[in-house]
Amino acid sequence: MKTIQRIAFVLVIIGALNWGLIGLFQWDLVATLFGGQDAALSRVVYTLVGIGALCCLPLLFEPMPEDDYDNDGTRRSRNLKYATEFSEENEPFRDKE
Repeated sequence: MKTIQRIAFVLVIIGALNWGLIGLFQWDLVATLFGGQDAALSRVVYTLVGIGALCCLPLLFEPMPEDDYDNDGTRRSRNLKYATEFSEENEPFRDKE
């Protein structure tokens, strides 16, 4: 993850925790720390959280890092080959008469 995306993700977590506190206890931590909802510093924090959320939106549309993708992002083939290192046998072994 890029550094900007990490910072944006941290800001989104701060905003989510603040909304959780508002929802559960009707207590706004950001407003309490920075002088109320109308204080300039509180508004800066609210704005940064919103910008952080916008920066995290592209993460929703990135493919999940699963085993189906190579390191360069191309999709891997699902054709699995279970052959052994020995040569293939066309017919089962039979005794010659």
